[in-house]
Amino acid sequence: MAAPSATTTRPAAPTATPARRTRAFELPEIRWAAVALLLFAAGSAARLLHLPTELWWALYLGCAVSGGWEPALAGLRALRARTLDVDLLMVVAAIGAAAIGQILDGALLIVIFATSGALEALATARTEDSVRGLLDLAPETAALIGPDGDERSVRAADLTVGDLILVRPGDRIAADGSVVAGASEVDQATVTGESMPVDKSAGDVVFAGTLNGTGVLRVRVRRRSEDSVVARIAGLVERAGRTKARTQLFIEQVEQRYSAGMVAATLAVFVIPLIFGAALRDSLLRAMTFMIVASPCAVVLATMPPLLAAIANAGRHGVLVKSAVVMERLGTTTRVAFDKTGTLTRGVPELAEIRVLPDCSLTEDQILRRAAAAEYPSEHPLAAALVRAARRRGTVLPIAENFGAQPGRGVSALVDGELVEVGSPAALPDSITSAANAAVEELRLAGRTAVVVRCERTPVAVLGLTDEPRPEAAATIDAITATIDPSPVLLTGDNLATARQLAAGLGISEIRAELLPDDKVDVVRELATAGAAVAVVGDGINDAPALAAAHVGIAMGGAGSDLTLQTADAVVVRDDLTTIPSVIALSRRARRVVVANLAIAATFIAALVVWDLAGDLPLPLGVAGHEGSTVIVGLNGLRLLSRRAWR
Repeated sequence: MAAPSATTTRPAAPTATPARRTRAFELPEIRWAAVALLLFAAGSAARLLHLPTELWWALYLGCAVSGGWEPALAGLRALRARTLDVDLLMVVAAIGAAAIGQILDGALLIVIFATSGALEALATARTEDSVRGLLDLAPETAALIGPDGDERSVRAADLTVGDLILVRPGDRIAADGSVVAGASEVDQATVTGESMPVDKSAGDVVFAGTLNGTGVLRVRVRRRSEDSVVARIAGLVERAGRTKARTQLFIEQVEQRYSAGMVAATLAVFVIPLIFGAALRDSLLRAMTFMIVASPCAVVLATMPPLLAAIANAGRHGVLVKSAVVMERLGTTTRVAFDKTGTLTRGVPELAEIRVLPDCSLTEDQILRRAAAAEYPSEHPLAAALVRAARRRGTVLPIAENFGAQPGRGVSALVDGELVEVGSPAALPDSITSAANAAVEELRLAGRTAVVVRCERTPVAVLGLTDEPRPEAAATIDAITATIDPSPVLLTGDNLATARQLAAGLGISEIRAELLPDDKVDVVRELATAGAAVAVVGDGINDAPALAAAHVGIAMGGAGSDLTLQTADAVVVRDDLTTIPSVIALSRRARRVVVANLAIAATFIAALVVWDLAGDLPLPLGVAGHEGSTVIVGLNGLRLLSRRAWR
């Protein structure tokens, strides 16, 4: 049974050139933040070493200029639009601090805000790179078959509904469509997340960007390139990203009010005493002291150190959390949704059982020896599973002769002079026995892929293959269920029987099966509408839209696609599922520390402001109180670096 040959010998159509990834130092925000940080470190070193005051003042001023000119310019533009930017307020506070000799406070404020802006710019650039890379999954050209049977290369974007295209072995399919002729296995994990290639023949649907196997397909185009599933995934990621950004509007409103209130209060503290005859220097000193003690530096540090410490702790244990905002959100998660293939499972097929048919005199080992030997020359994932299973049993495989593969159907070979066939049940002739049919149906109901083995054209066994769950999956589900109620939900593109079989073994009660990428987004939005803060855990490109739409998206880093890793808010670097409940618990601890720190910072600021307004707060004492509160909340947050915090 040889594979059908291609009708032409032209080389396969070239695929698209991958989109270039933006380098960090190509972004001006990154460069200026780095300069500001270096100058701040140099100034601090010069001060500690008691070098000339002019030197470390110059270094701190250079830090303020390099890190502050851009937010100052943006703030001035905002003023022209009659809005007050909190970044401009920080620049003014830094200038005020320098005016009364507290250059260190001013430089520190600039460094914090410059670094935050740089990280935001980098995240935005990487997300845009990932969306461009996703669109590159679909090839730029396609082999169009004309009405007269001639073949010509055209741009995939120029294909129209009804066109007929030729897909050779190893090509990526250029458009969504249906197979009209030919047979092959197609790896469509990028769209459906299925762990194994799917056999395709006439009448079956195929998707743009999926990878053809060893056969030749003729495909009738059913959607234009801009309407393909892959293009829709890219659109979903972009739209979900914009939706997530709108959640920052509340924070911006608070910043506006705080900025306006602080500026008004500082002016009042300066002007009102002048009206009642106070000296200009005294009024200016009181106003500058007010600006220092009322500045949000302590509030910023009350929030960032615990979250950054938690991020560092999670990173040491194999979880990359991309920002402090994400770390905070993890602690508010009320529902976890898991992808199946490559997330809860290994993503690799394994032999689960061998059903020896009645009237067969062969043992399981003998059947596996013949089947693995016949499959050995094949590159199909199922073939690799049989060979692995045979080697684990210590079986020595004989050399197969006259090997032949029929895409979408199976393989055949002579093993020890005996004809052995291994293939799909659908490829068997009508003479297949009722016992074989019954075994196939039982395996399918159990959620396993059935493969029939025939010796000398007589069925001898049915093999059941499955995607094994990760060893730590059950413990992870138990830990999350103990922490978060209700229990996790399973999202998968696989069939319902396969999903039920996995869920039963892991203790998952809610299953959503046979989902395309946009279906997963709908499920996430449905859960969110019901009031859940959903964390989605996935690994494939098909999971990227759901990760982007979720309250928090968590990607498996080992086998995760580039787009998924960039779209996700957190990445499990070593694919250890047990770190997911641990990082959620760590985030909850961090949130509690943040609340305590905010209370400490607010208490210090309120006390110092009241002292400055109602009494005569000495500037050194005001600075000491302000810096003291900063040190206290900073040290409190750093407690989350300990191993105990992770446990």
